[in-house]
Amino acid sequence: MARKRLKPESYLDEARRQERAEGRLKVFLGAAPGVGKTYTMLEAAAARKREGVDVVVGLAETHGRAETRALLEGLEVLPRRAAVHRGVTLDELDLDAALARAPALILVDELAHTNAPGSRHAKRWQDVSELLRRGIDVYTTLNIQHVETLNDAVARITGVTVRETVPDSLLERADVELVDLPPEELLERLKQGKVYVPETAARALEGFFKLSNLTALRELALRLTAEGVGARVESQRLAQAPEAIWPTAERLLVGVGPSPSSAKLVRATRRMAANLKAHWLAVFVDAPSLAPAQRAAALENLRLAGRLGAETLTITARSVVEGMLDLARQRNVTRLVIGKQTRPRWRELLSGSATVDELIRRSGDTDVYVTTGDVEGSAPAPGSAPARSPAPLAEHAVALGVVAAATALCDAMRPHFALTNLVMVYLLGVAYVASRGHRGPAVLASVASVLAFDWCFVPPEGTFAVSDTQYAVTFAIMLAVAILVSHLAVRSRAQAEAARLSEMRTAAMHALSARLATTRGVEPLLRASVTLLAEVFDSDVVALLPDEDGRLAARAWSGAERPLDEKERSVAQWVYDLGQSAGLGTQTLPVVEALYAPLLGAEGPVGALRVQPRARERLTAPDQMLLLESFAHQIALALGVDRLQESARRAELRAETERLRSSLLSSVSHDLRTPLAAILGSATSLLRGAAAPEREQLENIRDEAERLSRLVHNLLETTRLESGAVSLRKEPVPVEEPLGAALERLDKALAGRTVSTRLPEDLPLVPLDAVLVEQVFVNLLDNAARHTPPGSPIDVSARADGGAVVLEVADRGPGLPPEDLVRVFDKFYRGRPGAGAGLGLAICKAVVEAHGGAIVAENREGGGAVFRFSLPLKAAS
Repeated sequence: MARKRLKPESYLDEARRQERAEGRLKVFLGAAPGVGKTYTMLEAAAARKREGVDVVVGLAETHGRAETRALLEGLEVLPRRAAVHRGVTLDELDLDAALARAPALILVDELAHTNAPGSRHAKRWQDVSELLRRGIDVYTTLNIQHVETLNDAVARITGVTVRETVPDSLLERADVELVDLPPEELLERLKQGKVYVPETAARALEGFFKLSNLTALRELALRLTAEGVGARVESQRLAQAPEAIWPTAERLLVGVGPSPSSAKLVRATRRMAANLKAHWLAVFVDAPSLAPAQRAAALENLRLAGRLGAETLTITARSVVEGMLDLARQRNVTRLVIGKQTRPRWRELLSGSATVDELIRRSGDTDVYVTTGDVEGSAPAPGSAPARSPAPLAEHAVALGVVAAATALCDAMRPHFALTNLVMVYLLGVAYVASRGHRGPAVLASVASVLAFDWCFVPPEGTFAVSDTQYAVTFAIMLAVAILVSHLAVRSRAQAEAARLSEMRTAAMHALSARLATTRGVEPLLRASVTLLAEVFDSDVVALLPDEDGRLAARAWSGAERPLDEKERSVAQWVYDLGQSAGLGTQTLPVVEALYAPLLGAEGPVGALRVQPRARERLTAPDQMLLLESFAHQIALALGVDRLQESARRAELRAETERLRSSLLSSVSHDLRTPLAAILGSATSLLRGAAAPEREQLENIRDEAERLSRLVHNLLETTRLESGAVSLRKEPVPVEEPLGAALERLDKALAGRTVSTRLPEDLPLVPLDAVLVEQVFVNLLDNAARHTPPGSPIDVSARADGGAVVLEVADRGPGLPPEDLVRVFDKFYRGRPGAGAGLGLAICKAVVEAHGGAIVAENREGGGAVFRFSLPLKAAS
């Protein structure tokens, strides 16, 4: 699949995906049924199984073909889940069984399939998405007509509208392999009964399986696959030259409205942006003239654009043209995409296409792309006169009552005022009716006012006849002014209502931002957030955060604290794990009474919200869902900022603590060196002439003084290395020299042990500081001697590996606990009772890393530990 040009945030998304160990998706794509997608998928799965991969067949449709069924032999097949719908038992993928089995690779046929009602997900591609998020690789099959953005093109080619589609965003993550078969061979297979039974095959040959259709579909499949190859090449190029990501050559903007054909417009723009590798935006201009039902439909189309990868925006403006052009200028848009109604030619000549014409006229240097927006019988496109729900009958009655009252007032005024002044009374009544916000009653009041004025006051009275033709002009002007006043009044009311709603949304976001900005600490942040959400959405809100094991637990309630039951916790956990909403108003578990929304921060989900509205309509409206998503994102970012601030505070505290400790250790170590040197010197002198009873005590004094001296030395070395006071004196040296010096220093400690060394004769010289590397060997050998049974062997080996020399010190002791394999190099870490001060291995790590190498600890097969470190070869000798 072609991919839009990446933004900086995409690297974070990719790193997050890798961190979460997301599975890989491979799609076997075909131009039509019968090309051999399932057969090819099973062959590929069998090859992976021969390679030792854990392969499971979750669901494979053989369609009664013996050769396909034969490929299932030798593969583990999961039992299918039986779903009963209207008395019919349907076989579906058992998603829970697949997740419990957790294979390395699972096969799930027919990606675009619609699941039986009552399933966890409405579509099978959603099942596959969950498997991928759980770290399971998936092989699946798909026909080209099921790709979301090609749906309209396929309908034009074949005359068949496919209802089951798969979003392009899923295919963009996949490795797409084309299963190609020339149309002539596919038709031959169809005639031979290898695709459908003979009766079905005959009907297919007359309909979908025409040679022209198959040729066109094959071309679409080839292009789609070629775009995928190009995208992978582009990704590799971007990985090698990240600076190429930032510039954007094109930026597209599509206007989204309430019409069903807006979905077609969105898909067309998505394909255009993919071909151009351009960023694209979808905007809904919330004009005052839109009815609530139209606004909800437009927001649903906007959500479709978001699912297809667009940056979605909702703005308020007096007209579609004004809103789109303002946004285009703000965002430096190079191409505008808008829909045009399909209307008879005579209507085009008479009235034109007002929205399109005005947009083209005012677009300036921005290119405007016009595509067919509406099919016959669909709702009007954005910018045209919207269809409205009829006003209540009571409003029409009010309009007629106002006209009757105005007539009575004019009758009382007639002896004292001219007829032209009475017209103003009717206009006042029309303005009042229009101010109630309904266009139909306002027009009714306008027409009724003209008729009442003519009947009651214009001679001859009691008839609609006019004795003076000048009154015809009066009537026309009166009607025009009345309709204009009603139109302006209705529009002003709609604008005021739109401004009120926009102000409410802005005020809610501002209130949340203000509370989050002045609150510190996780618990206060959550309490402030759930309290405001409960007020805005008239709901009971619970905030959940993960514990150390990743299990969600309720941390804040908007009302009385109530523990969640197992079902509620499971749904919240699912939302947190997969980072997508579920429950009320979504396609996942829509029967649940509450909406569960993830708290998506900069590094992935940080928690979840459970929002249970007291009235369902408060949360199921698309604009309310978008507002809740914005709230959740703000809360997640606030939690992330608080966490970063707490981490920074702790890091600063640790750094200060470490600085003070290093200073203290350095001072104490220097103060201990002089008395230790005196003790060692005195003990050594006394040993020369000491008698046997006293010699043992003096040797004990000397040994302990030497041990304490080594500890002081390690303390000093640690502080010197950390402060950067040590400068390496590298010289090309054979590793035998520092190793031999270390063995000589530890001759007494290693007495009774076999120390074997395996050093190749052709081992190159290594640029190193011999004194420091000698200390590394001393610490590693001393560590092995102290933590292994007496007499156990120690093995030292070296080998050249690419641009470095790798050295190992291995023993046959008890080994290391798994949790100590990394922490064992931490300063002052003592993993077992009786261990030393925890400095020797820390010094080894510091010295090795100062040389540009690395050191690791592992457990040996058969028992024991091995410490492996590398020293780079900076120059050949």
